[in-house]
Amino acid sequence: MSKDYVEYNIQTGETIVREHTQAEKDELTAMQPTTDEKWVRIRTKRDSLLRECDWWGSSDLTMSDAQTAYRKALRDVPTQSDVDNITWPNPP
Repeated sequence: MSKDYVEYNIQTGETIVREHTQAEKDELTAMQPTTDEKWVRIRTKRDSLLRECDWWGSSDLTMSDAQTAYRKALRDVPTQSDVDNITWPNPP
């Protein structure tokens, strides 16, 4: 039997461990973002990371191969299949 809910009584110091009720489980599930919402967050982060290095592509600069590969890897992030296990590229 898995125990996953801990209540603390501050006055007595008593700790009670119990399982979540089905209503509590349903509420926790409802609070979790949907897959679509997770993808929106991922794309938002990816877009921010791309904006941070946009200056690399200025007309008076030449991007290194590592910089070009990093930006390509960022653009490819949404092609990953597991929304809960995104592999983010490391900047050069």
